[in-house]
Amino acid sequence: QVQLAESGGGLVQAGGSLRLSCAASGRTFSKYDIGWFRQAPGKEREFVATIKYTPGTLYYANSVKGRFTISRDNAVNTVYLQMNSLKPEDTAVYYCAAKRPIGAAFYISASQYDYWGQGTQVTVSS
Repeated sequence: QVQLAESGGGLVQAGGSLRLSCAASGRTFSKYDIGWFRQAPGKEREFVATIKYTPGTLYYANSVKGRFTISRDNAVNTVYLQMNSLKPEDTAVYYCAAKRPIGAAFYISASQYDYWGQGTQVTVSS
């Protein structure tokens, strides 16, 4: 089992940057794919980015490609989401999630993930 905790959210002006962290408990963290999702008020939870447990390959939503970077440090059981050039439409609660993978496919649907953090609020002002 994996427990996840997000941190690093906050209020930032448009064009600014934030780095979110997803800290995980459990000795098998390195065997999980990790995804970032976000949910704005009145909207469904949407995929942002994911990183495979190995070889650490990445996949991004088109809306964040070129602005956000996902990375992981298995030595400290943490996945990061570096967010640059933030826009007001990036405002949402950001969640990380863990999935024990089967095969090489990327998981981009929230329903595919087994474990979730509590979320961290990101607000981008215009």
